[in-house]
This record gives sequence, C-alpha cells and structure tokens, in this order.
Amino acid sequence: MIKNYSNVVATELGIRAQQVNAVISLIEDGGTVPFIARYRKEATGSLDEVIIAKIRDRTDQLKELDKRREAILKSIEEQGKLTPELEKKINAAETMSTLEDIYLPYRPKRKTRASIAREKGLEPLADTLLLQKPIDVLFEAHRYIDEERGVKNEEEALQGARDIVAEKINEDADVRAGIRKLFLTRGIIRSKVIKGKEEAAAKFKDYFEWEEPVNRVASHRLLAMRRGEKEMFLSLDISPSEEDVFRTIEKDYLKGANETSAQIELAIKDAYKRLLKPSIETEIRIETKKKADQEAIAVFKENLRELLLSSPLGAKNVLAIDPGFRTGCKVVCLDRQGKLLHHEAIFPNEPQKNTVRSAAVIHELCAKYGIEAVAIGNGTAARETESFVKSIGLPKEILVVMVNESGASVYSASEVAREEFPDQDVTVRGSVSIGRRLMDPLAELVKIDPKSIGVGQYQHDVDQHALKQGLDDIVVSCVNAVGVEVNTASRELLSYVSGLGPALAKNIIDYRNAHGPFPNRAALKMVPRLGEKVFEQSAGFLRIKNADNPLDNSAVHPESYGIVEAMSKDIDAGIEALIKEKKLRDSIKPEKYITDTIGLPTLRDILAELEKPGRDPREAFEKMEFDEHVHDMEDLKVGMSLNGIVTNVTNFGAFVDVGVHQDGLVHKSHIADRFVENPANFVKVQQKVEVTVIGVDIPRGRISLSMKSDPFSEKTGPRRSERASQKSVRKSGETMEDKLARLRNKFN
Repeated sequence: MIKNYSNVVATELGIRAQQVNAVISLIEDGGTVPFIARYRKEATGSLDEVIIAKIRDRTDQLKELDKRREAILKSIEEQGKLTPELEKKINAAETMSTLEDIYLPYRPKRKTRASIAREKGLEPLADTLLLQKPIDVLFEAHRYIDEERGVKNEEEALQGARDIVAEKINEDADVRAGIRKLFLTRGIIRSKVIKGKEEAAAKFKDYFEWEEPVNRVASHRLLAMRRGEKEMFLSLDISPSEEDVFRTIEKDYLKGANETSAQIELAIKDAYKRLLKPSIETEIRIETKKKADQEAIAVFKENLRELLLSSPLGAKNVLAIDPGFRTGCKVVCLDRQGKLLHHEAIFPNEPQKNTVRSAAVIHELCAKYGIEAVAIGNGTAARETESFVKSIGLPKEILVVMVNESGASVYSASEVAREEFPDQDVTVRGSVSIGRRLMDPLAELVKIDPKSIGVGQYQHDVDQHALKQGLDDIVVSCVNAVGVEVNTASRELLSYVSGLGPALAKNIIDYRNAHGPFPNRAALKMVPRLGEKVFEQSAGFLRIKNADNPLDNSAVHPESYGIVEAMSKDIDAGIEALIKEKKLRDSIKPEKYITDTIGLPTLRDILAELEKPGRDPREAFEKMEFDEHVHDMEDLKVGMSLNGIVTNVTNFGAFVDVGVHQDGLVHKSHIADRFVENPANFVKVQQKVEVTVIGVDIPRGRISLSMKSDPFSEKTGPRRSERASQKSVRKSGETMEDKLARLRNKFN
C-alpha cells in the first residue's frame, strides 16, 4: 500500500521528498498554491506554482488509489478469499488498472456465460481442457451430458467449458497487462465514415478513411475523430493485429497441438473478441482521451494565461463602442474606475450612414467626459467604425484601439452583469465590458466563464471537471500574480484572491460599502469571517493605495513588515526613503536578516519589491494598427504582408486576426522557417505578428496565413507524419490549402 506519497511524487517529479512533504503539509494546513509559491519558499525549496499544483494533484490521485485499494481488500475479505499472497499483490499495485485487474475475478458480477456453465457442472471439463492432455475430447465431453442441467450434447458441454476457460483468460491479470501493453504500443486507431453520411459529415472528411498508431495520434485529431463518432458520422476502432494478440495469450495458455489444445485455441479467440477486446479497447479509449484532454487543456490554460495577462491601458477615461450596421453602434463613456457615465446609440455605418450627427456626438462626449481613449469592439462593422472614428478629427492624444470582444456578449447576459447594471440592456453592458477590457483585461475577463473567451481547443469535448480546475488554477495564478486593489476591485476579482472565495469577497464588498475604503491591510480583519488564517493567505496579494504604510501597496507580506522596519532602522532611514533611494537598498546585506523561518529567497523578494512596490508584471500597453486599406476578405490578396494579432493557439497552428472579421490560420508548418512541433513554443495569444497571405477562400470564409520568411518555398516542409497526413488529404481530392483552412471548423 502506498503510505509515503512524498517519495512516490518526489521520484516522479525529480525533486526532494522533503519538498513534497512541505507542500502537502502546507496544503493540508489550508495553504493555497499562490501563497505557498510566493511566501513559503524556504519550506518548499522555492518550488513554483506549476510544480506545487502537480504535487497537489498527484497526491490526490494516490489518495484515491489507496481509497480504492482499501475498498477492494474489504470486499475480498468479506468473500473469505483474501490470502496473504493476494493481499501483498494488491498492496503492491501502483496503478488503478493493475488494481482492477487483480480484483476482476473477485468482483461481484451478474450472470455470465461462464457462471451459467459452472451451474451446469462444466468446470471440471474446463480444467481438463486446460491440462491439454492427448485425450478423446468428444468422449470426455459425453460424460457431462445432463438434460436436467441443460447440457444436451457434447458440443454444448464443450461450449460451456470453453466459456469458463475464456473467462479465466479474461480475468488473468498478467494476460490483461500484456494485451493492454500491446494496445498501447502497437494499437492502430481506425476511423471510417458511416455509409450514407458522406455529405453531412463533410467537416470530418480527413477521417473518412484514416488510420495511425494510437501512441502517436495528436490530441486534436483524436478529439476530432471522437467528436465525429459522437455525432454519428464516423465509426472508430482501436486494436493491434489479432496475430500479435493471439501470440501474446497463447504463450501462457497454449501448451500443445492436440484436440484439447484446439479447444483452448477456440477459447482464446473467443476470450479476446468477446471479452478482452471490448474491455481493453474501452480502457485505451479512456486513457487516450484523458491524455488528449490533458494536452488540449494545457493549450487552453497557456492561451488563457496570455490573454488574462494582456497589457492594460490603465485608469483612463474611455469611450467604448460596440459597433454594428442596422442596429447602430452602442456608445458608452466610462470614468477612470470603469464607472458608467453615459450611453447612447449612433448610426455612422450603412444603412443609415448618419456620419455628421455621429461625429458630433463623439466629439461632444470626448470633450464632456475628458476621454483619453476610444475602445472599439472587433465584431461586425468594427473596421468600418474604426475608419469612421479615425476620420472625424479627434485630438491626436486620444488613442483609438480595437479590442477583442470575445465573450462580451456572454458577460452582458450574465447574472453578474444584471447585478451590476440592472437598469441597462445587454447592448450597454456589452459596450461597458469592451471599454473595461481595454483598461484592465484581467479585471474584466474574470467575470466571464473562461470557456466562453474563445481561446480553447475542443473545450466542449474534454473532461469538464478537469478543464474547470485547470482554468481556475490559471485565473487564480494570474490574479494573484498581478495583485488586487481591495478598495476598487469587483466581487468576481476578489473571489480569486488566495484564501478568499465568493462568500468572503462579498463580505469585503459589503463592509467596504458600509464603512468606506479600507485604510490599511489590518482593517481587513474587521470583515466578518475573515480570520487570521484567511488574512495570512490573502493579505500579500491585496493592495491598498495611499495607505499610511507604503508596504500595504506592495507584495511584501504583513508578516515581513518587521524585517523591512529593521532594515530601515539599521540604515537610519524611513521605509519611504528605502523605497525611493536605490543607494539605500543596495547598502542592505540580506544575509543579516535571516531567521529560522525567513531565508534568502524571501529576503531577495522583499528587496526586489521595495525597488518597485506593487509593480504590475504585465507588459506596457502597445497599440497595434491593422492595414488601413484592408477591411474585408475581398481586400486580401495572396502574397500580401499584414500586421496581425494572435487570437488562439492550438496544437496544429495559430489563428491570427488581421482586421477582416475572420481570423486566418497559420498552420504549424508555416509558423517558422523550420518545422514546429508545438506552436505554443513560438507564438502566444495577444502576440503581435507579421503574416503573409497564402490563401483566401471567400465563399467558405477561410484565410491561410504564413509566418515563414519565404512562405512559398518548398524547402521547409513538414515531418514524415505531416507529409503522410498531406498524402492522405491529396488522395481524397482535397488540397493542402483546403485542409489548413478547414481546420478552423474542427474545434470551438
């Protein structure tokens, strides 16, 4: 039985057992991943959030394994079949599949063909067959004919005996392990279109006649095939060659070449086709799906992190526009805290084309509310509206910025938006979200279900519990990395702060509304249910501007204030002077302040924080301009070079917005001059890139792009697996360009 989780996890992750023990202990004591990573470096040996989360998750898996182990031991013991040897075998099992294989013969089951045969008294015949002695099989089977028991002739007796043998083979843990290994190492996944559905299944055309080794199938292809199967367009099969399978089983069960051996051979084939294959294939489907889910979720998490940590414009007076044609453009004005000051509709685009009145409204609002930036959603009529705003002669100091509005409509119809703006309709709420997203993407995006932001790959097909946990971890990580101003933060933003959650976030808002802004961090302890433990976990991530103690607006934890005070006292200067003057900070020797609980890692963090208290880890805002001559797909020409912004990264490539209302696809074979296995290693969501148009399909709304220095060169080609994929496509009559473009429709 796994008793010492730390040794197992430490070996798997290549770290020390003491580090794992420290993390497990801190988590059991209520510590969160961000808190442990930031403020308990001495205990963990400076492990980062990724490793800490892996320790947490793997420990939970091992606990589940032990929980199942205990249940199995109890079940077998209650049956009176638990022997010391069997108990030892169960305790030594290191995986759930091994554990279940051992338990299979003892698992309570409904009637099977083998159990019915045993009731007919045919088990002795099965045992005789297994000995494979040179006997007259029909003569031996004749002895078991018993009409009262339902055995009418020799063939029925032999069939029942073979059923018992087949079940024995199926329940043999060693056989199952061997077949499982065979499926994983030599299994082939085969996909075929269901006859008569070729036209309806067009988006799965790649997989009409497809096969590849299961141990090399890419996650996006597996998820695409499974979706095709789920939608009843494709049939899937996973299996190694039967020759390999039978050879694997026969080495343990086939002992000769006589009449009884022939019966065993029949039982082996039956055991595999009727019992082993369905069971093991289901396991492999689950295992490969789990792996594909993990890869897809990892892509989603990385994309979400980049999006959440997008550069904020900062506290500015913003005029935000949700563009449109027939229904007009909804305009809102926000102050520097994101408060809604004004809203109305203008109609600068077709069909009304009321540009004079619309321009007058924009000028009037900019003057009245001291507008410093205009945010325009990148949806329908975005480029037309952007051109209009840029043409009306606004002061040069007013930025005009296109904002990714993905998810804004989800927010506008959400309960959060209804609570925030109960008297406004969805169009006003959506415009507010666009404006606030320019000011602070993180603060606004936390209000939206991450799955609705549009940076995932097959997000509706993966394990939803694992997806939610993974995305929640990323949101928590980003929020705590940036820090939260407690006196202006929304309830949604506060709920992701280490140690808080929705209930305490609401209590903080309620207390703030009733008593005014918090003057310092210590005042947080006055909030109902915010005790010492919660304060310990959350205080370092909460900021209070203009507090009496400047450390309250930094990432220095209150538990370390005494150290900073000692530093300032030793150099005979105040904390503010220590923050302002580099010379003073450089004179401090951190080794002098080491204690039993605080070491150099924390002391170095403190000094780094004093250099720039409350610094925002996000990059400075940088405006990106689309080509002013390109507004629609009709304006695109093959060979054209354009500026773009990456909107999504997948295992097969990246999607780039070039300002034509339709993202283009840069397949991974065109990400760089050399072959790229993982596009995420080269491009990130929100990254500004330069691309070349290599294909435009207006009827199907598809754009193919390249980031190669010479996109039309054949020198840099895909690997063999990619070439095989292209060969398969060519056989089906579809061009590579078609394939690249069509990939867009294969995931959400």
